[in-house]
Amino acid sequence: MVEAHATARYVRSSAQKAKLVLDLIRGQDVNSALATLRFTRKAVAHHVEKVLLSAIANAEQRDGFSGDVDSLVVSECYANQGPTQKRVRPAPMGRAFRILKRTTHLTVKVKERPSNLVTEVQPVGVAKKSGAKSKSKRRSKSIVSTSGVRASKSSTSPTKQGSAARASKKVAQKTRRPGAGGR
Repeated sequence: MVEAHATARYVRSSAQKAKLVLDLIRGQDVNSALATLRFTRKAVAHHVEKVLLSAIANAEQRDGFSGDVDSLVVSECYANQGPTQKRVRPAPMGRAFRILKRTTHLTVKVKERPSNLVTEVQPVGVAKKSGAKSKSKRRSKSIVSTSGVRASKSSTSPTKQGSAARASKKVAQKTRRPGAGGR
């Protein structure tokens, strides 16, 4: 199984914008990834496409490559933040605003899909029974009230009565007029 990668450094885009495009192609085969990049309306998609083509060419040059480009899959792709160029823009009254021109390092890794891929096929009408067991095994959490008595969360305990009393006290405090005194 052949793996290859390519990196473009100091691309004039932010890493955050590049990650949006890279998320689109991660896990796809290279033909659909190239088609996706060709019709993506982001400026960085052109740079990602060039890096992907370079990674494909690097995989073709590796020893042990089967010669079938259609068997390549984008296994990993990520964008790391590069150095930021700092510029100054004049502002009114002698001040200056800083402009940050961000760069990114794009990396795309391709891997050859194994040809003897065996998948487990499950009949349509059969559902897994393990999910039903996990739902029925719920634990009830216990709550220790201010008086030190344990009460289960589902019962109507003094803790719920206490919270209702606190809520009514807050409402009474909010409705009192300032400066009303003790009247």
